[in-house]
Amino acid sequence: MTDDRIRPYDPNPFYWQHKDQPVLLLGGSVEDNLFQISGLEEHLDLLVSVGGNYVRCTMSSRDPGDVWPFAQDPATGLYDLTQPGEAYWQRFARFVELTGARDIVMQIEVWDRFDFARGPWNDNPFNPKNNRNYSAIESGLKERIDSHPGRRENDFFHTVPALQDNQVVLPYQRAFVERLLDHTLGHGHILYCMDNETNDDPEWGWYWARTIRERADRAGVAVQLTEMWDAWDLSNPQHANTIDHPELFNFVDFSQNNQQESETHYRNFQAQRQRIIDSDHVRPINTVKTYGANTGHHGTSRNGQESFWRHILGGAASARFHRPPSGHGLDPIAQANIRSARMLTDRLDVFRSRPANDLLEGRSRNEAFCLAQPGVAYALYFTDGGDLWLKSDVDVPVEWLHIHSSRWHPPVRLPSEGGRVHLVTPEYTGYWGAYISL
Repeated sequence: MTDDRIRPYDPNPFYWQHKDQPVLLLGGSVEDNLFQISGLEEHLDLLVSVGGNYVRCTMSSRDPGDVWPFAQDPATGLYDLTQPGEAYWQRFARFVELTGARDIVMQIEVWDRFDFARGPWNDNPFNPKNNRNYSAIESGLKERIDSHPGRRENDFFHTVPALQDNQVVLPYQRAFVERLLDHTLGHGHILYCMDNETNDDPEWGWYWARTIRERADRAGVAVQLTEMWDAWDLSNPQHANTIDHPELFNFVDFSQNNQQESETHYRNFQAQRQRIIDSDHVRPINTVKTYGANTGHHGTSRNGQESFWRHILGGAASARFHRPPSGHGLDPIAQANIRSARMLTDRLDVFRSRPANDLLEGRSRNEAFCLAQPGVAYALYFTDGGDLWLKSDVDVPVEWLHIHSSRWHPPVRLPSEGGRVHLVTPEYTGYWGAYISL
């Protein structure tokens, strides 16, 4: 039934509903193209066991052990872009079934630009030197690209009619997307993102969004679409190409905000959330990649954990830890944070709540964050202990949650003094959650 499909939650479209129930999406995983890994079922079961229900799915094939989506002639080594790679599509179909059976929402990225430059492009079936369907001269595609994909050197991303109208390559691209949709349109737990952190011409993503929506319309099903932009600054005009086009994109992905830190990370998100409110087209805001781990080059472990929580208590519809080494994936730190986030948000009616840092007094920079249904219930997250005041005219019961142990402390009742309650974490350091219900 259409109502069982994931879609914006009618009473509060900043969030999702799935199977006719509102849902907050929380996740983490060891890879971005999970359908290609071994031990898939065990990994999904681990995610569910800690309260997770959200995974990323790039259609990527660039890592060791991955397979490509086209058949390869063992004699020549050439791919045939008219013939499917059976192993690839079998793996993908199994992934769709396994996630659906566990009520895990998967967010697909149709095109991952990192498969189309440098070493991966050297192996990619779409590279004219690797297939029997077209040459470099016929296709206009280079056989070698040594630059970072952000340099936009590959005309693979310029084939659509509004750009180069490349009728040699585009039919094969369309056939790939059609086969993808053959596997997914019948399932209601799937979100579609056109690209992985693109900085290319928006016409590319717009074309594929229209293509997917037209196919879904013919099938009589609703689909949820977005684009993911590369710009770390959410006020960059790149992001307007999604925000200002609700006719194409019915949700937003602000993953690149996770390249920011501390209060800047939170304030940038809130500014764009308000922009979406002002647009009169409120939509879910997803963050499918939360960077930050001491093993990588995209922020520290502390910032990764804080970013995950800042988005949740900032009103995001989803938060997921990025794969290692640039994120915590589903390691023990990620597991603890996902479990505790689910424990805290299950107490609060998130879907009737709003970001509520305005209710905090004496708050220092990046000290704490609040999501609340004012006068009813409050959820807070403290980044490293804390000591501040919550506006309240009445005494309040407080339950403290130790994030890393996922353990509730017994409730304590705190008095209201002059219209506010003094909140001090049980310890002066560490990650803490708090739940207050009046």
